[in-house]
Amino acid sequence: MTSKMLEEALASCDAVAAQLQRLEPLLAEIAGRLRRQPPQVAMTIARGSSDHAASYFAYLTMQHVGIPVASLPMSVVTLLQAPMKVSGQVAFGFSQSGQSPDLVNSLRLLRKRGALSISLVNAEDSPLEAACEFHVPLCAGPELSVAATKSFIATLSASALLIGHWNQETDLLQACQALPDDSRAATQQDWSPAIEALRDCQQLMVIGRGAGFAIAQEAALKLKETSAIQAEAFSSAEVRHGPMALIGDNYPLLVFAPRGAEQAGLLSLAADMRQRGARVLLAAPDDIAERDLTLGRAEHPSLDPILAIQSFYVMAAGLAVARGMDPDQPRHLSKVTRTH
Repeated sequence: MTSKMLEEALASCDAVAAQLQRLEPLLAEIAGRLRRQPPQVAMTIARGSSDHAASYFAYLTMQHVGIPVASLPMSVVTLLQAPMKVSGQVAFGFSQSGQSPDLVNSLRLLRKRGALSISLVNAEDSPLEAACEFHVPLCAGPELSVAATKSFIATLSASALLIGHWNQETDLLQACQALPDDSRAATQQDWSPAIEALRDCQQLMVIGRGAGFAIAQEAALKLKETSAIQAEAFSSAEVRHGPMALIGDNYPLLVFAPRGAEQAGLLSLAADMRQRGARVLLAAPDDIAERDLTLGRAEHPSLDPILAIQSFYVMAAGLAVARGMDPDQPRHLSKVTRTH
């Protein structure tokens, strides 16, 4: 059985390719502005999948550019009317639809108080685009599935492109050129063992760290939305505190362990949890012998999380069907969510 979710997840590769054709001059302009008037702090404003994408952006910004990034609670700006001292700083709004009033009003008010405002939105001519000084279109085209896939991946790839231009990193920008082909290869990874392992699952921990934690957050949300699994995301550093008390025989864990400084700790955690009797699904590159699921390797390690979520989305669409659910009609959800 096919689904809009699966079709759109597979179309992510084309969205990434479209960005490479369209966004170069715009991103170079924004990056030039950020270098000429460098902020000391960046803020991200988003909800749901877009907030997970913002987490990836934040990690890359801190790692590559070296400025702190904070996720700003919208209610502080809109409901509490806090006197935010943001003149000279930069605020990024992330959204699929760009429709939610609290998101739009937050960016509008931050811009009024002197912040450079930049939106990354998939839908064209959105209120969020109008509220910001700069707008980065995600180029994914209309997204019909309630569970966002291609717009999420497009946000990650646009983020990586922007960071590459901002920090003038030739190697990262060159790696982005290969991302469409790398993403297509990621859709072909065999993640069927995860469908078999999670077919009857009721609860699950999804583990990541670093830029990969954003992928763990997104994977947990999609498992809730499309398969009604009580999935929770944790950093591998945090799960060793309170959450570890839940893990016993056959407790399922999905562990994302892409390349990078965080990988050794993730592999160690996976091994420890197997010793404890947990049912571990370890997603790692093909040089990790103990992996259960294979992660692709991009031309730059900072792009590996994009390939990880690409492989996961294909699996998640199949898992929902295997559990007798329609991934295109999650219970109680609609495509556009408006909060105040």
